[in-house]
Amino acid sequence: MDRVRGDREREEQRLGAVVRRREQRQRTTTDQRLLDSPQGPSDWVHQDPWRVMRIQSEFVEGFGALAELGPAVSVFGSARTPEGTPEYEHGVQLGRALAAAGFTVITGGGPGAMEAANRGAYEAGGVSVGLGIELPFEQGLNQYVDIGVNFRYFFVRKTMFVKYARGFVVLPGGLGTLDELFEALTLVQTGKVTRFPIVLFGTEYWKGLIGWLENTLIAEGKAARKDLELFHLTDDVTEAVALVSKEVGATTG
Repeated sequence: MDRVRGDREREEQRLGAVVRRREQRQRTTTDQRLLDSPQGPSDWVHQDPWRVMRIQSEFVEGFGALAELGPAVSVFGSARTPEGTPEYEHGVQLGRALAAAGFTVITGGGPGAMEAANRGAYEAGGVSVGLGIELPFEQGLNQYVDIGVNFRYFFVRKTMFVKYARGFVVLPGGLGTLDELFEALTLVQTGKVTRFPIVLFGTEYWKGLIGWLENTLIAEGKAARKDLELFHLTDDVTEAVALVSKEVGATTG
C-alpha cells in the first residue's frame, strides 16, 4: 500500500486546489505560462486580465489561511538534504527550538531541510506550516505540515513567507534558498520591512558567500560594509533562536 501511495504521489501535480494525475498532468507551470512571451502581439490583452483574477485569489487564500498564525519564523533550506545527516538533524532541532520559544514554523513544505524544520515543530507540539509551489515534478507537502497552502505563483508564495514571519533562519540550500535569502536582505536594506532578523545557519557552508560579499561586492563599492550587519551567522541552534527572539521581542522560554 505504501508503495502504491508513493507512486501515486510522484504522479501527482497540484495546481492550486486542482490535482492532476498521470496523463492529465500539464507539461508547463502557471508561472511559466505567465512569464513566457505571448504568441501574438496582442495575446496579453485577452489573457493577462484573467490571470490577475487568479493571482488575486491566491493572495486571498493565503491571507485567509495564515492571518491568525501568531509569531512565526520562516525556515529555508535544501529539498535535497537527506534524512539522517547532520544538516537534517539541525533542521529538526531548530524547528523544535523555535516551537518551544512560541514561534510557528513556516517552510516551503517540501522534503529535506524543510521537512526537518516542520518535523521539529510538529514533534514539539508547535504549529507547522508548509507553503508549497507548483513545479513540473510535484513533490507535495511533507507529512509534518499542519497547515498547508499550495501556490501557483512564486511571487505570491514569497509574499507569504515575509508577511507572516518575524524573521528568517536559512539552512544550507540551493538556488531557491539563495533567492529567498537575497530577497529578504534587499527588503531589509531598502526599509521595506523593519525589525526582520535573518540568521544564516552553518558557518562552513555560508563562509564562501560571505567572503564574496565582503571581498568582491563590498570591496568594489556595490554594497556598503554595514550591509554585513543585515544578517547573523551561527552554528548553534540556541543562538539562532535567541537572535530571532531578541530582535522580534519574543520570549525564549
